[in-house]
Amino acid sequence: MATQEAIESAARVLEAGGLAAFPTETVYGLGADAENPQAVANIYTAKGRPSNHPVIVHLAPEADLSYWAKNIPENASKLVAAFWPGPLTLILKRADHIPDAVSGGQDSIGLRCPSHPVAQALLRSFKGGKGGVAAPSANKFGHVSPTTAEHVREEFGDELACVLDGGQSEVGIESTIVDLSRDHVALLRPGHISAEQIAAVIGVWPHAPDAAAPRVSGALDSHYAPNTPVALVSTEQLPSTLKKLQSHGRRVVLIQRATEVFAGTITQEFMPDNPVGYAHDLYAALRNMDHTGADIILVETPPQDDAWQGINDRLRRAAFDSVDVLDKL
Repeated sequence: MATQEAIESAARVLEAGGLAAFPTETVYGLGADAENPQAVANIYTAKGRPSNHPVIVHLAPEADLSYWAKNIPENASKLVAAFWPGPLTLILKRADHIPDAVSGGQDSIGLRCPSHPVAQALLRSFKGGKGGVAAPSANKFGHVSPTTAEHVREEFGDELACVLDGGQSEVGIESTIVDLSRDHVALLRPGHISAEQIAAVIGVWPHAPDAAAPRVSGALDSHYAPNTPVALVSTEQLPSTLKKLQSHGRRVVLIQRATEVFAGTITQEFMPDNPVGYAHDLYAALRNMDHTGADIILVETPPQDDAWQGINDRLRRAAFDSVDVLDKL
């Protein structure tokens, strides 16, 4: 675990306009001073991220939300009281004095308060707790998000000098994103906090994304993807799909919830049969399988109910660019 000395050193790096990777309860973030447009631009350069793709600003628990956003609705206050610190990002109207570099040129801003103790210590040390740290996931754009400091080092090597270690991220997938910048509440990215939980707090079920919704992190069709093609296969189709792949000489690895052992795979990763445990292990499993030299990563399709929505969202995006890989055999 990062020492207080290391945390304070990372805060000074951020204050000087540098980049620092740090742990959150969701995934590791690549941070910069949210009020320094050049520092934020350096995030985009390091990740290879399109400049119109917004980043999320992380705040200390004591931060003044009204410094960062304007026209804050009552539902925002309700959600903050219920879920902050925690894995929930709110999209609000950006305060006029906050640079639009963090929002991809939009008039909105994504804000969240992480619960990880190292992240909180960093945010309290940075600018005396009054600053904001813009931080997308600490990986190259579109790749699998990191859930350990070692994952960050694998991505950036010597490019990134400041990496705070906070152990493995507890949640394991990115935060839920809720849009409150318009006249209705919308769930723009599912995550650990479900639509049902949000509805229980604000009294209405959040809308689905629409064409007029603000652009937000992690909303592109292809995202969270390993280098190895990913294919989602139902439990019932696993045996026949594996047989077909083996008959074509394909090297296959399998991520599954069931404990059945299938012959002919390079390796199998047995995942927890509950959404909390599955999300915690998902990105590490994809990274592990990406290192096996396989031709394809098969993933047993998870359940489709609300509790699994965030996991299914990430897997669908991870498999987007290889959606027809099985049909090409």
